[in-house]
Amino acid sequence: MGTMFRSSAFSRVTALAAQKSVHGAFGWLHLNEKRILDWQTEVVGIPAPPFGEAARSAWLARRFAEAGLSRVETDAVGNVFGVIPAASLPPESTGPVVLLSAHLDTVFPAETAIEPRIEDGRLIAPGASDNGAGIAGMLAIAHALLHGLAQAHAELPAPLVFLGNVGEEGEGDLRGVRHLYQHNPLAGRIAAHIVLDGAGTDTAVVQALGSRRFLVTISGPGGHSFTDAGTPNPIAALAAALAEVAATEIPEEPRTTLNLGTIRGGTSVNSIPESAQASLDFRSTGAEQLVRLEVALHRAVEDAVARANAHAAAGRGRLTFSIAAIGDRPAAHLAPDSAIRETLRAVDRHLGIQTDLRLGSTDANLPLSLGIPALSLGAGGEGGGAHTLAEWYAPSPPQRESGLRRALLLALAMLASAVEE
Repeated sequence: MGTMFRSSAFSRVTALAAQKSVHGAFGWLHLNEKRILDWQTEVVGIPAPPFGEAARSAWLARRFAEAGLSRVETDAVGNVFGVIPAASLPPESTGPVVLLSAHLDTVFPAETAIEPRIEDGRLIAPGASDNGAGIAGMLAIAHALLHGLAQAHAELPAPLVFLGNVGEEGEGDLRGVRHLYQHNPLAGRIAAHIVLDGAGTDTAVVQALGSRRFLVTISGPGGHSFTDAGTPNPIAALAAALAEVAATEIPEEPRTTLNLGTIRGGTSVNSIPESAQASLDFRSTGAEQLVRLEVALHRAVEDAVARANAHAAAGRGRLTFSIAAIGDRPAAHLAPDSAIRETLRAVDRHLGIQTDLRLGSTDANLPLSLGIPALSLGAGGEGGGAHTLAEWYAPSPPQRESGLRRALLLALAMLASAVEE
C-alpha cells in the first residue's frame, strides 16, 4: 500500500507542476528575488521580541493586503491571517484548509540595535534568517500563487491560509499557534500545517523535540552576613538543589538534555540574600523523560529547602520556594506513512532534492501533538549565526527559489489531497 500511495503522490505532484498556474507561480519566484530580499531586509529591521511583535504584525497585515490575500485580519494575540480562497466555495464553507505559517518573533530583546545591511550578497542582521527568511518566503509564495492563478484563470480546490504567528521563540512558548489551535474555528479544519522557519532547501523537521522550562524561586528573610548569621540562605539552598538536579541520570535514548540556564540573587557580598532564582530547560524526544525530570526538580528543591530550614538558627526565619512552569513544548512525531511526509518525498523527487529528516523544536510541535499532519521546512537559501547579533542570510538565488518552489508545491499537493479525502 505504501508503494501505491507513493506512486499516487508523485503522480499528483507531477500533474500539479505541469499546470499553467504553477508555471506562472514559479516564474514569479524566478523574477522577483530582489523584491523578496527587500521585504526581508525591511521586516528584520522591525524589532519583534516575544510579546513585542505588534509592529511586525502590522507590517505583515499591510503586506498581505497589498498582495491581494482575502480576509486579512489580526487576532487577539497578534497572529496575522490571510487567505487564498477556493472561488467555488462560499466564505462560510467549513471544509478542509491547508495552513502555511512563519513566526514573526525573534530571540532578541526590544532594545537590541538592528541595522540590516547587505554585504557580499548576504543580509546581515539579528533575525535575518530566523525568521526573516520564513516571513519573506511566505509572502513570496502568496504573491507567486496569486500571480499564477490569475495568469491561468484558475482557482484552488480548497482555501490556503497564510499565518504570521507570534510567540515561537523562547518564553513565547508557541503562544501564537497555541492560541490558533485552542481558540480559532479554523483549527478543526486544518488538513495539513506547513511551517516555514529559517533557511535551507533540503531539510524537514518531522520529529518534535519536547521541552519543559521552569523558574525556581527560593525566598527568605535575608539580613546582615554577621549580625544575622544563622538565617537560612536562599542562594545556598538553590545551589544545593541545582547540584542535585545536575546529577540526575540522563538516558541516551530517548535523547534527553538538562540545562541550568540562569541563576541570580542577592544584593551584596555581605548580605544574606532575600531571594534567589534559577531557570532550567529540560528537553527530550520522549514525554515520559520530561515528567521524570520535573519530578526530580521538585524533589531536589523541596529537600534542599527542608535541609536549610532544619539547620537554621532558632528564630531566624524559614525559606519558602516556588517552581513555576515557564515553557511547555510537547514532544511528538510525524508518522512515517503520513500523507504529508509521502507528499514531501514526491515533491523532492520531482525537484531533485534529497531531504534530510530532522528533530527540532518549532511551531510544528503543537499541531503534531494534536495529531495534525505538520512539518517545518526552511524557506530556501543559506543562513548562519542563528540567535546571534551576527546572524546572516544569503538567498543564493537558485537555492532560495528551489526552497520556495518546494514549499509551494507541497502546499498545493496537500490541498489536492485534502479535497480528495
